[in-house]
Amino acid sequence: MKFPIYLCCICFLYAVTVQAETDLQNYWSYDEYLSLNPTQVEVVDHFAQRVRSDVTEHSLHLQKPIEIAVIYPGIQASDYWRRSVSSFEARLKEQRLPYRITPHFTKPAVEVRLQEKIIEKALQNDPDYLVFTLDAVRHERIIQRLIKKGRPKVIIQNATRPLKQWGSDQPFLYVGFDHAVGSQLLADKFIAEFPKGTDYALFYGSRGFVSAARGDTFRDRVAKDHNAHPTVSYYLDFDRERSRKAALHLISRQKLPRYIYACSTDIALGVIDAAKETGQLDQVSVNGWGGGGDELDALLKGELDFTVMRMNDDNGVAMAEAIYLDMSGRSSEVPLIYSGDIVLVDKTTSPQDVEKLKKRAFRYSSWWRSDVEGVLQSTLIN
Repeated sequence: MKFPIYLCCICFLYAVTVQAETDLQNYWSYDEYLSLNPTQVEVVDHFAQRVRSDVTEHSLHLQKPIEIAVIYPGIQASDYWRRSVSSFEARLKEQRLPYRITPHFTKPAVEVRLQEKIIEKALQNDPDYLVFTLDAVRHERIIQRLIKKGRPKVIIQNATRPLKQWGSDQPFLYVGFDHAVGSQLLADKFIAEFPKGTDYALFYGSRGFVSAARGDTFRDRVAKDHNAHPTVSYYLDFDRERSRKAALHLISRQKLPRYIYACSTDIALGVIDAAKETGQLDQVSVNGWGGGGDELDALLKGELDFTVMRMNDDNGVAMAEAIYLDMSGRSSEVPLIYSGDIVLVDKTTSPQDVEKLKKRAFRYSSWWRSDVEGVLQSTLIN
């Protein structure tokens, strides 16, 4: 009975994928925004240098703790969100800022209504800052209401493209790693590794900004420059088990392509699970997205072919630095967008080079873990 269930599910997912391609038109790209706002270029450069550097300022004396509400889709295999909150808190400690973080974690994509309820609850405590994400369309409406209120100040994590319709009414900070830039790196690698016209499967996350930026960017680039097209596209809600079942479905129908483009860590790991389960690991190549601990382990084992690795902890540091400057009355030194560094690593990258990158990417989270991260770990286990 499993086969018909898979087929029904997958056909539905394929039917909705065509709707993703318009999403990016609603956002300014990082470069577009800077070209329209040239005064931001110097601010961005100075801020990026501040993020890369050690703490140099910690003379701010506040009478009460800074109240910070963090609402993350962190219940997933990717360690991006867990490391983010640890690096964020570690930097706040180095700055000697008094703070109190109230954390809330949900599954990605599928719990938008729950996120709305959590925000309502968080606002009852009147936080100074609210850290959220921007992916689903409903997120846009939630965030717009908060921006219009003026308090709390909103930090949008894992998004570096301002929404056009908000005009000059933007959040306090967009922070993360540019999804389109990372996907261009993956497209370059695909073009270098696979013959022209190679077919592939495209495994999206959920319908929204992240899938559009990661999936559609890759799709359009390899179609234009390499005549490569997806034979099938699925929406899998960044879910490892659904990704495993989608890959098993392709295998069962003997339609497993030579390459599967994965839009997230959990999706990539799900594909690897299916390939190992059926003895097909040497028959399919899959990329990762983000370069977290599980991805790097899979890469070193030869299970993952290549990935883009974010200098993960920089985004937590950027949030802490933005708050420090804002509380110092220097909000003009905070750019609207902070986009961190991304590098490509593959099977040929030596363990020594991977270790060097890990030391840079996880410069805080490798040695210090927030109590907030502990709460999330317990949630994942239970």
